[in-house]
Amino acid sequence: MAESDGKTSTSIDGNTLVAMCLARAGVDKMFGVVGIPVTSLANRAVALGIRFVAFHNEQSAGYAASAYGYLTGRPGILLTVSGPGCVHGLAGLSNAGVNAWPMVLISGSCDQKDFGRGDFQELDQIAAVEPFSKYSVKATDITKIPTVVFEVLDRAGSGRPGGCYLDLPTDVLHQSVADSEAQKLIDEAENSRKKELIAKPLVKNSEIEKAVALLRKAERPLIVFGKGAAYARAENALKKLVESTGIPFLPTPMGKGLLSDTHELAATAARSLAIGKCDVALVVGARLNWLLHFGEPPKWSKDVKFILVDIDKDEIELRKPSVGLVGDAKDAVERIYEEIKDEPFCLGKSHPWVEAIAKKVKENVSKMEVQLAKDVVPFNYMTPLRIIRDAILGLGSPAPILVSEGANTMDVGRAVLVQTEPRTRLDAGTWGTMGVGLGYCIAAAVASPDRLVVAVEGDSGFGFSAMEVETLVRYQLPVVVIVFNNGGVYGGDRRSPEEITGPHKDDPAPASFVPGAGYHVLTEAFGGKGYLVQTPDELRSALAESFSARKPAVLNVILDPYAGSESGRLQHKN
Repeated sequence: MAESDGKTSTSIDGNTLVAMCLARAGVDKMFGVVGIPVTSLANRAVALGIRFVAFHNEQSAGYAASAYGYLTGRPGILLTVSGPGCVHGLAGLSNAGVNAWPMVLISGSCDQKDFGRGDFQELDQIAAVEPFSKYSVKATDITKIPTVVFEVLDRAGSGRPGGCYLDLPTDVLHQSVADSEAQKLIDEAENSRKKELIAKPLVKNSEIEKAVALLRKAERPLIVFGKGAAYARAENALKKLVESTGIPFLPTPMGKGLLSDTHELAATAARSLAIGKCDVALVVGARLNWLLHFGEPPKWSKDVKFILVDIDKDEIELRKPSVGLVGDAKDAVERIYEEIKDEPFCLGKSHPWVEAIAKKVKENVSKMEVQLAKDVVPFNYMTPLRIIRDAILGLGSPAPILVSEGANTMDVGRAVLVQTEPRTRLDAGTWGTMGVGLGYCIAAAVASPDRLVVAVEGDSGFGFSAMEVETLVRYQLPVVVIVFNNGGVYGGDRRSPEEITGPHKDDPAPASFVPGAGYHVLTEAFGGKGYLVQTPDELRSALAESFSARKPAVLNVILDPYAGSESGRLQHKN
């Protein structure tokens, strides 16, 4: 207690001040693993109305924080202990950076005066996070806390979103200030927040005009959009542009659902034709990286002209498109639409390009449906995916959020499973990261409590974070996890006889797991519902029951161990 002008003033410590700043900034969810020195910080945050979702592993919590940033448009917060806790948190921080999602990693650290002397969990955490962080800062004194908290939150979402890092030394968390001083510090820091960090760049009118001129002249235009457009909430603007111009569209995997996969101008099932023959491609919120074959031949025409819309001018400069629009995806698409509206054009269903796309889509969908129509037991990938697709579509709106992780499971699932609403697909993303599944499920359930969450996971992908099924049960989250169990990373032992040699030849193959593993029993150990599924009828029954219950469940779907193949890059054969 401190006396001032005859009035009694309470004091607060650094933990409370951090929590107060987060609450003032509008943070209402946090993810993490607590321990010395941040347990009190988590407790104070909860007391101030912030929901803290506690995990078993910082990697999964970090993946949750990164996905939460994508789904909500606000930085996801990960709280970890010092040293190894911070290092484990780098998985989520790097994932946020690569996918361009806003996130803040907050880690405790050792006492400043003991740094360099071998203190408990000592690490130069600012240096450790440097390759993965947009901006990193240490709160060296309790009076600095409000400024640095607002700063990392603002920088995470500015420009190209990404991860930022806040370091909280133990001694700073234990310092105290008068409550009145704390309020003053928070007010001052909030008033001095850098508005330019929050503002989005505006696309130049001259560049919009150039883009529209290219689209008007195009004989075979294509609109490509990715998760950057989803993050920017550009779905309504894209729908108006696509439907007013009649230009076919192609989403990247996590762009699926911005416009429904069932839309008549969707070119997903004719991807090879669309990108191979288009002469002008408007690419919105998607990078010309490996997912889009770098925008180069032989997948793309050597003469294609790109119009790139990206929030980051460095990305535009790297790709050197015909026209580069630096700015927010939603704003850019709206302004392209407005520019066209004065002199409208529409390709129409009878346009040769639209007809060619539609014909190829119909051919490829028909071929796939022939495969899907067969009930294959023991299961291949197609049979259970068809049943899952139909069960999800049967739920209507709001559509579940689909989490897709694995090799064959994700690759085949991308073609079969249908997305009809924005931001309802989460997958391995730009990095092809395995282990994101359960973290993403939890983030989705917390961010969108009105939606069911359905994960379709390979058994290898599930294994990275399987213990977090306890977290699902503990918080009673509406998540149904469907594990495609084929006994290994790609399935059964695929080695040739020549490879099975040497002193350890009797060991299991490097890509194999225990055959017939009882993954459904794992969730039952914590009070969740488990299902062992080996036939179409068993799968339909388990899906109907678990979808209706909206409680944590794991469906252990047994597949033929030789149904899949080695998979890594996107394989598109349409």
